[in-house]
Amino acid sequence: MPQATVSGTVVAIARRARTRAPMESLQAAAVTVDSGVDGDIRGQLPGRQVTVLSQESWDAACADLGQELPWTTRRANILVRGLQLEETVGQTIRIGSLALEVTDETDPCSRMEEQAAGLRAALTPGWRGGVTCRVVSGGTVRVGDAVELGEATQAP
Repeated sequence: MPQATVSGTVVAIARRARTRAPMESLQAAAVTVDSGVDGDIRGQLPGRQVTVLSQESWDAACADLGQELPWTTRRANILVRGLQLEETVGQTIRIGSLALEVTDETDPCSRMEEQAAGLRAALTPGWRGGVTCRVVSGGTVRVGDAVELGEATQAP
């Protein structure tokens, strides 16, 4: 039986130019098959071109920590509201003409502990760290855009 499409909203967008660089918040970003989020260092990594984090998961992790942290602490590219990202490998995230295939969970790394003690553990349950994605078809993503999570799509 086909899975229903779930809708949400883009809350924020960010990129970083190099490893350990601060995150740069954006109102909009071009995303391409060849380089992921324009200007982001990780955009050419196969299967990990774009990372997506849900606002609800981030809020739950911060609640576990007992502190509010900026979402960019997680170092993801796109923050969405209204989507449950747990166990979505193979599904497609659509934002306008942009299509992202979910390739894996974004495993929290030791860098998270450098940001806040206990953050790595707080991000571990329920895929709270978000998902990694491969760009299937490029487009522009803007804060406020509608987001859909649904069945896998084929590359054009």
